[in-house]
Amino acid sequence: MEFFPKIIAWFRRPNKSVLVQYVEAFLVILPIAFVIRTFLYGLYQVPSGSMEPTMLIGERFLADKLSVWFSSPKRGEIISFNDPTYKYSKNKGVELVERYLWLPWGPANWTKRVIAIPGDHIKGVINDEGHPEIYLNGKKLKESYINPYPLIYYIGSDGKFQHKTYDPKFSLENQPFYRFDSYSVLRAKQSLRANGVLNLVYPGTPYPRREDGSFPDVFDYKLKNDEYCCIGDNRLGSHDSRVWGPLKEKDIHGKIIFRLWSHDGSASFWITDLICHPIDFWKRMRWGRCMQRLG
Repeated sequence: MEFFPKIIAWFRRPNKSVLVQYVEAFLVILPIAFVIRTFLYGLYQVPSGSMEPTMLIGERFLADKLSVWFSSPKRGEIISFNDPTYKYSKNKGVELVERYLWLPWGPANWTKRVIAIPGDHIKGVINDEGHPEIYLNGKKLKESYINPYPLIYYIGSDGKFQHKTYDPKFSLENQPFYRFDSYSVLRAKQSLRANGVLNLVYPGTPYPRREDGSFPDVFDYKLKNDEYCCIGDNRLGSHDSRVWGPLKEKDIHGKIIFRLWSHDGSASFWITDLICHPIDFWKRMRWGRCMQRLG
């Protein structure tokens, strides 16, 4: 019991230089921050549109990492997990580091909605009208969270086709979700039209075919005791269980519970964006989507 008082007395010893104080503070704060980030709460930035419009690119969310250690995710919850396609090291020590520590070369964090839990029978079909449907334990699943808006194509800064959620009720310049460059949209529209393709993709359209001609929306399996079916709300822009199959429980590390703020930007460090664009940064804030609880 005398150990901790001695440690405290050592930290409070007099005549310490400023540098030593900063180093000691860092050595104390670092493990505390590690424990909080790894086992209690996590902060996430949305990098893709797979969960539109529930979660938009540029938004920051808080995840509860503690509860997943004591209770399993439920249907309808939004969870964060490690990239299920990542190939972990065969070395157990390295695997633990890859699985629980953030590394530039490690698995990316993904976010999807839990559609089915262990023991469920999940089936995806394309109905007679050509629209995808999901059946859970023999009953058609009612999914009010699916993106009800079409996706509009535009040419990104990398010169490739990209798409984001588009609300036809508003002009291109006054969209509620994203700001669009009319020229990049026009370029995409002209290019796609030349190939007989529309630049708007509407809800209810099947996910693009695989190379073998099959549809990812068509599947049928019963989940094992450690498996979940996780699919993005933006069905036309989500790489999920329809493509890579069931998610293993060991890959899950949090439940998304709170939207901290919403900003129409994809910069990894918002402070850099603010410094470079001090006026436009605030114009791109979606104030009506800040500080909101999910679920």
